[in-house]
Amino acid sequence: MEYIFRASPAILYQFLTTPACLVRWFCDEVDINGTVYTFSWSGMDEDAELVEDVEEEKLRFRWVDADNPAEFFEFRIQESPVTGETVLELTDFCDANEEKDIRRYWDTQIQKLQKETGGFG
Repeated sequence: MEYIFRASPAILYQFLTTPACLVRWFCDEVDINGTVYTFSWSGMDEDAELVEDVEEEKLRFRWVDADNPAEFFEFRIQESPVTGETVLELTDFCDANEEKDIRRYWDTQIQKLQKETGGFG
C-alpha cells in the first residue's frame, strides 16, 4: 500500500522509530530494547524485531511470535522526483481472508500518522 505525506522523509522516519512519536499514531506504549520493539495495545504486548534499518529510507520488522518467520512488515520512504511529495510504501503479511481488515487497519493508522506529521499530499 502507498500513502502520500507532506512531511519530509526525515520527519516521517522519526515517527516510525521513536517511542514518543509511535504512541501518537501506532500503539499505546512502546519499549525499545536493542533491536526489539515491544508494542502495547490495551495492555497486550507484541514484540517485533527491527531486522533492517536504512535511515530515512526503510524499516523492516519481524514479529517475534509469528507463525512464519519469513513474514515481516516494512515501511519504505521515498521522495517523488516529479511532485516532491514523500511516499510511504507499506508491506504487511496476512491470511487471504484477513486482507480487507488489515487494509482498513493500516488505512486508519496511516491517517493518524498523516495528521500527526502535517497532513497528506
